[in-house]
Amino acid sequence: MSASIMQQGTDLMLFGMGTVFVFLTLLVIAVTIMSALIQKYFPEAPEPDVSPGHAPPANTVQDPKVIAIIKAALDQHRNK
Repeated sequence: MSASIMQQGTDLMLFGMGTVFVFLTLLVIAVTIMSALIQKYFPEAPEPDVSPGHAPPANTVQDPKVIAIIKAALDQHRNK
């Protein structure tokens, strides 16, 4: 054992940090390549054009019983 314990610790630390750095670099490269492949072969579908004049009707509650239940629930929640 010609190297001191500090030298061995430093060597082990640098080897470990180098291994982690190489692994993370390869991981970033692999994810970037996979992302490019997915975007190339499976592009996102274009969103349908929704003009303001053709908006779908909003769900409105017309039943007075349901409206009364909703109001009672809101009042109970606000009075807590």
